[in-house]
Amino acid sequence: MNCIIERDGTDLVARLQGSLDIKTSPVVEQTIEAKLDGVTVLTLDMADVDFVSSMGLRLLLKLEKRMSKQGVMYVRGIDSEGPVYKLFEETGFKDILTLV
Repeated sequence: MNCIIERDGTDLVARLQGSLDIKTSPVVEQTIEAKLDGVTVLTLDMADVDFVSSMGLRLLLKLEKRMSKQGVMYVRGIDSEGPVYKLFEETGFKDILTLV
C-alpha cells in the first residue's frame, strides 16, 4: 500500500494505492493522522485501491468521525462496478461516506 499525501492549505488529499487491510491500515492511519491538524477537507483518492478488509473499513470510519468534527471527508475514485464499491454497498458504507 502506498499513501501519497498532498496538502494545500487546509485541504489534504491522500492517494491510496494497493490493498487496505490488516497489515497496511495501521501505517496508512499513522501517515494520515500525522497530517490532519488544521485540515478541514480530507479527500481519500481510492481509484487505485483493489481491496478493503474490515480493518480498512474501521480506518475509514475512524477518519470520517474525526473529520466530521473538524470539517468534511470525501472518498473519490471508487469504480461503481468494482469490488470496493460493492463492499461499500453491502456494508452500508456507501451511505456513511461521501463518495464523489
